Amino acid sequence: MIRLVLAMNDDLLRRAKAYPYRIPERSYLLANGREQRAENFSLPELSCRRPVLACGSNQSPERLAVKFADIDGGPIPMIRAWLQDYDVVYSAHFTAYGSIPATLRYSPGTTVFLFVAWLTAGEQNRLHQTESVGLNYDFGRLDGIEMEMDGGGVLDRVFVYLSRRGCLAQNDAPIALAAIKAEGRKWPALTEEQILGLARDYLEPGVRLDDFILAAIADEDLRRARGDALEKHERPFAHPAFTPIAV
Repeated sequence: MIRLVLAMNDDLLRRAKAYPYRIPERSYLLANGREQRAENFSLPELSCRRPVLACGSNQSPERLAVKFADIDGGPIPMIRAWLQDYDVVYSAHFTAYGSIPATLRYSPGTTVFLFVAWLTAGEQNRLHQTESVGLNYDFGRLDGIEMEMDGGGVLDRVFVYLSRRGCLAQNDAPIALAAIKAEGRKWPALTEEQILGLARDYLEPGVRLDDFILAAIADEDLRRARGDALEKHERPFAHPAFTPIAV
């Protein structure tokens, strides 16, 4: 029994520390829960799909396969893109699986490499459920952007989830995700394990990091209390180009 508990804890810790999980280097199609690389597929019709910016684990085919496991909306195009004047930073809250997740942040002069998920209405509704809209994230439209996609397409607006909690900061500076590639990055970048360690130092210094993570996974009330306690270390997202949309 002890070995089983230890193995389960190891799995939980690996998942928490592995965020945002594997992110492909090129566009792909998610079909029947599997990733098809760009050279092996033709894009389906996009006119009936909505472009939704994927900032964190929503770029990962393994995570998307879980989220859309029982949704039959056809193959999902995931198009690699270069977004000007933004970066991906850590949100000031904890997920149910123990990670500190991502959010977008205005950063003039930075180019960040992301994916655009082209979703049907049914797929969009499922993603709303997984993103805790109204609790941790707001959903809306980002206008006036400059984003070039694989294949040469350009978008000047996109839909996006933005953290209601703001971004986690250190020495008054937002903290970028080291796992997300960017050019002209202005802020320090940390791995998931490093940002969890920083949050531990803010909230419960001296506690072993693995114990800190496991406690958050086991207790929803504790996760929320810790998120609330991070308020003094957060910086809000404020940009006139973002228009919230009720879901």
